[in-house]
Amino acid sequence: MTKRMFIMLGCVVLLIAALAFGKFLQIKQLIANAPKPGAQTVSAAKAEVLEWQPQISAVGTVTAFRGVDISSEVTGLVREVAFKSGQNVKRGDLLIQLNADSDIAQLHALEAAAELSATVLKRDQAQLAAEGVSQAQVDADAADLKNKRAQVAQQTATVEKKSIRAPFNGRLGITTVNPGQFINTGDKLVTLQTIDPVYIDFFVPQKQISSLKVGQNLKISSDAFAGQDFAGQVSSINPKIDTASRNVQVQATLSNQKQLLLPGMFANVALDVGDKNKFITLPQTAITYNPYGSTVFVIKDGDKKDDKGEAIKVAQQVFVTTGGTRGDQVAVLTGIQAGQLVVTSGQLKLKNGTPVLIDNSVQPKNSPNPTPQEH
Repeated sequence: MTKRMFIMLGCVVLLIAALAFGKFLQIKQLIANAPKPGAQTVSAAKAEVLEWQPQISAVGTVTAFRGVDISSEVTGLVREVAFKSGQNVKRGDLLIQLNADSDIAQLHALEAAAELSATVLKRDQAQLAAEGVSQAQVDADAADLKNKRAQVAQQTATVEKKSIRAPFNGRLGITTVNPGQFINTGDKLVTLQTIDPVYIDFFVPQKQISSLKVGQNLKISSDAFAGQDFAGQVSSINPKIDTASRNVQVQATLSNQKQLLLPGMFANVALDVGDKNKFITLPQTAITYNPYGSTVFVIKDGDKKDDKGEAIKVAQQVFVTTGGTRGDQVAVLTGIQAGQLVVTSGQLKLKNGTPVLIDNSVQPKNSPNPTPQEH
């Protein structure tokens, strides 16, 4: 009985092994007959060595060379508004005239009193020579004349304050002041801005302070004037670091003859620093950034050949170290050599050894200074 059971178990084991071996042969045949993956279409470009000018990039704010909100030192009724909103004015031009009739009348009275005091002093000085009056009287007359003249000067200043004038050359803003309106001391009347030249203020991290110096050239661009650059120079570097951001404030001066740049605008700043260098350069689309490192796919000749006897091109993934970027381009420090053919688009469908077909009818952008495209 026991011998028969062992024979049955052996038969079952042999049957299971035969079935498993048959399944293995079937799977192997399916894998062997499976269609091979075809070549993947990609775009490619040669890695080039290009000259780079190191730059510091920042976002800045345009500020006026001089700017002020004009207000009145005295209260009064507006008699005349002598300008138009947006007008360019020069230093000393009359802007607003307040009613000064009573002040002028009082000035004339004080001037008359001063003239009388001068006459009295002159007469008493003549009397003093004849010993007709005392020296004390002459001294009192002289003091009285000085007092009267001081009152005249004070009233003259009050009258002048009723004529509000431009403190410097510039462009006026929009005003809501009208003749007949009563204004109080300190009321904002109109803004005045000198916008040629202009300043641009921006911040640079403290680790880049050693690259800064007064007189450095820079360019700024604004989305208000796409494709147009404005040249300037660094004019001042703040001697204090902002303790909150650890940045230093930098101010540059730019010519603005066409008065295109207006205070309050933001602009992109590109500040040239250091000497020009040469780097292997690729379009940024060629780089795949991963947590474990940056990679590119290079194209090389594979082991197999096509029907024409030429080596089939295959993709190979390599690690690279990237440097700075400018526009659509990125500098590659290590990992590839100049002249190597690198995949610029289509990497997602590639792995090591994948055959590739190169189609450069559509290439990713590769400009160091890209500009917005109008559609």
